[in-house]
Amino acid sequence: MTSGTETGGVTGTPDKDYNLIWYVEACLNNALRLETYIQDAERDKDTEVAELFRKAQADSRKGAELGKALLRSRLDGG
Repeated sequence: MTSGTETGGVTGTPDKDYNLIWYVEACLNNALRLETYIQDAERDKDTEVAELFRKAQADSRKGAELGKALLRSRLDGG
């Protein structure tokens, strides 16, 4: 369901900022979850899967850093 109006009045945070906050949090959670998956693959000596998850984890960290930088600039009035 989508809305044509800003819902920031409900949360106290404009949607665009809230969405960036959510994105950063989702990226960081994914990086944490992938650490468990990497350890599982390593325990099973499956280097191919472990490497896939390491790459995905790096992408999640990069996404979080990019999101934090954008959020920081927006909140600073940039």
